[in-house]
Amino acid sequence: MDTTVVEPVSEDLLRRFDVSGPRYTSYPTADRFVEAFSVDDYIQALNLRRSAAAAMASPLSIYIHIPFCESLCYYCACNKIITKHHDRAAPYLKYLSREVDLHTAQLGLGQTVSQLHLGGGSPTFLTDDELRELMAMLRRNFTLTPDGEYSIEVDPRTIDAARLATLAELGFNRLSFGVQDFDPAVQKAVHRVQPAGQVFALVEAARQHKFESINLDLIYGLPLQSPDSFDRTLAQVIELRPDRIALYAYAHLPERFKPQRRIDTLSLPSGAAKVAMLARSMAAFIGAGYVYVGMDHFALPTDALAIAKRQGRLHRNFQGYSTQPDCDLIGLGVSSIGRIGATYSQNAKTLEEYYDYLDQGVLPVVRGLALSRDDLMRRSVIMALMCQGQVLFESIELAYLIDFKKYFFTEFEALQKLADQGLVTLDESGIQVTATGWFFVRAVAMVFDRYLQTDRTRARFSKII
Repeated sequence: MDTTVVEPVSEDLLRRFDVSGPRYTSYPTADRFVEAFSVDDYIQALNLRRSAAAAMASPLSIYIHIPFCESLCYYCACNKIITKHHDRAAPYLKYLSREVDLHTAQLGLGQTVSQLHLGGGSPTFLTDDELRELMAMLRRNFTLTPDGEYSIEVDPRTIDAARLATLAELGFNRLSFGVQDFDPAVQKAVHRVQPAGQVFALVEAARQHKFESINLDLIYGLPLQSPDSFDRTLAQVIELRPDRIALYAYAHLPERFKPQRRIDTLSLPSGAAKVAMLARSMAAFIGAGYVYVGMDHFALPTDALAIAKRQGRLHRNFQGYSTQPDCDLIGLGVSSIGRIGATYSQNAKTLEEYYDYLDQGVLPVVRGLALSRDDLMRRSVIMALMCQGQVLFESIELAYLIDFKKYFFTEFEALQKLADQGLVTLDESGIQVTATGWFFVRAVAMVFDRYLQTDRTRARFSKII
């Protein structure tokens, strides 16, 4: 199904849905994880996967968190460790290897992996030799498919053309460059100075090394940004023409994220200015031929993500949209989140606790969730909305043996309001997100989130647009 929008979305509609809500990289969302979910629960899930693997033959996805960064970006809300001591990476890799060993003790060697993502922090904090060591360790323990997606987040300040050649040699075929904004004043205000020319040269070098997809991350709502200044960044991005663009709204939550306390609140753009930046960004990217994939993501029509959207094959995991089939995810490293079967799990959030678990020969899982039947059903509905833009009642009814309209009677009242606003259409067969509604798909998905009861709950999340 292709719900590509070619008309700009009105600022009035964007303003109306300027509310907080989950990003639905999972359902239930990670804030619902509980410490009652133990290492034993996680091991049981791994054993269930191993016993079912012969029949299912489902590939794995692996996420590895590299927490180290050389310098602090003031807007950052990630779990990171700021250090210039690169010798801290070597012991971290050894502990990652121990964690992999504990997984293979449960799953066996050689499990097929079709998706790998290195995030952070800054994965390119690791030296080339350390990245070689990490990839060799993974290949000793897993079977990486030749047609898989192997991606890495790149800080342009830590890499050059020669290092890009190393990444290609190691098997990475997708890159994501953290740009945020090309304006020098904005870069200085958020403590992330990287000249536009440096990024242009890196993107050109990446193309020479035949990476299958190049993504740029942008953030609107940063200090000193204005609609006019951000227009200049948009023009430069369109000139670069990356395969994918991720456009995120900055959420200023200094009470939760200490680095943000260094940002002068008075320098932040107004709500109206943020809405204008978003509206103008959408119009610019769509005008330049990009497909709006959904949830902050744009892609060229020839990119695998846009093709998957057209063919109804989009999936969603903790890293965002994916073209890979819905598969189990192993999270490795400090604070990483995994999904095995009907469970979610998260590792210890501090390096000391993470190391302590592994020193004891124990997987470093500290919390998680075993999904109920209701959770699984609502996850199916929410992911169908987020990825395909539609829910067919019959498919849910057959899978869970319910009467959809009776089970979700209360939700239909809220859906009707969204239908009146032109975001969805309802008929006897299902729910269809409209072309305009695709921009607000988080608001549609939120209707089915049983955990969202009060505005106080929603305040923990970023704005949905």
